[in-house]
Amino acid sequence: MGDRPVTYRRLAVLLAASLAPLTLSGPAAHAVTAAAPYDFNGDGRADVAIGAPAATVAGKSQAGAVSVVYGSASGLRSSTHTLITQNTAGIPGSAETGDAFGTSVASADLNTDGYADLLIGAPGEDGNDTNDGTVVIVWGSKSGLSGARTLPNWFYRDQDRFGQSLAAGDLDDDGDTDVAVGTTGPNNLTFVQGPITKSGALNSGSGASFEWGASHSWSDAYGITHLSAGDVTGQGFDSLVVHGRVAGTDDTITALADGRISNYTDWLQRLPDGHVSAIGDIDGDGHADIAVGNPRETSADPSGAKGGKVTVVYGGPDGVDITRARLVLTQDTAGVPGAAETGDGFGGGLSLGDINGDGHADLAIGSSGETSGSATAAGAVTVLYGSASGLNTQGARTYTQNTTGVPGTAEKNDHFGARVVLADQSGDHRADLTVGGPGENAGDGAVWSLRGTATGVTTTGSTTFGPPTTGVATTGSPKYGATLGG
Repeated sequence: MGDRPVTYRRLAVLLAASLAPLTLSGPAAHAVTAAAPYDFNGDGRADVAIGAPAATVAGKSQAGAVSVVYGSASGLRSSTHTLITQNTAGIPGSAETGDAFGTSVASADLNTDGYADLLIGAPGEDGNDTNDGTVVIVWGSKSGLSGARTLPNWFYRDQDRFGQSLAAGDLDDDGDTDVAVGTTGPNNLTFVQGPITKSGALNSGSGASFEWGASHSWSDAYGITHLSAGDVTGQGFDSLVVHGRVAGTDDTITALADGRISNYTDWLQRLPDGHVSAIGDIDGDGHADIAVGNPRETSADPSGAKGGKVTVVYGGPDGVDITRARLVLTQDTAGVPGAAETGDGFGGGLSLGDINGDGHADLAIGSSGETSGSATAAGAVTVLYGSASGLNTQGARTYTQNTTGVPGTAEKNDHFGARVVLADQSGDHRADLTVGGPGENAGDGAVWSLRGTATGVTTTGSTTFGPPTTGVATTGSPKYGATLGG
């Protein structure tokens, strides 16, 4: 499994948890400035990775595929794209039934060559056992993505579904980009230390599992279900938001991790419990803030709410800023369009990005179960804007396929908003809104692109495209847009 050291510790934690310290290496000298995540061709514009983990490839059902659509001066341009499957030349492995390639994606300039690289998780990949899982790195270049290597899974005997969640960033504050991989099993989080290069031996890694007191022990069966990373402390390294389930239930549990801390009592801070999260600086104070989404009802999860909810936690030099009140948002919150209704799924999709270029991150919230007109679960996306005082509801707006200018028509089970991304795809320093609707056209799925302007999201010039546009087969409901990264 390689010649570099790896460490493993099982973590017994109380109210403040701890994770095994990473085995540090000295920072490498970097020749060029690292590209921003998802800028695969180094042109200063974000590209978008679209996962279709249920796609059929060469007759293999649910083998999975990822389409990468490149940004341009006019935003996403679907005619310029790269299709990646495990049958693509240069990609390790081969497409097999149930691999679910594209279940998760993440991006960073791992080798610091000026081009962002793409990480793709395939948790259904069979290795030594069924559903061992794998993660593939596809390398960026001036001409886009090509060539790949597999991320090592040093703890394959202690985990399954390696790659079910992914995040990348400088997690240990040594100047190099690391990768965090979520899995199931008794060792349910793996770190691979940077720098990660196209060839040669990789640096050391570490792994851990979680226990958070008798009533909040983390479930090995669910493992780490979602990861996000960002500079919450404002000190130039990335903290990690970790999502899982409480053992013996499917209730959510969420924590903020500081990978610099090497003891066993201080490395985790409790966050509002939820399924997904997004990180960005809402108030412009230099500390990234955290939005946690829980789309479930309280009958299914005690941390949920009728119709779902989003909780915003503000960052500070020590991680969570405990002096500031959390902002809890539902569709019954004053200023938020709509009304909280059972099954809306508000908070199932989240992204933070600066839409209007004012220096404050704005928040896009997907509600994939929202009824639009008479169409149940057609889906919707709500956008709220940041300010120096934090996120506010003034000027909030909701978009559906029945909104003027948005292509298509809201239909039952489209699940528009199941995934959302805010990223600058045109290079104008304003984030554009990308929306995934994996239920569109009876499970074929589709993606929509709406431009960001100085006054917010505009539907003028909005575009949409489905799997055939980027080479994904519609056989067997691929659920194109079930995963989005940008």
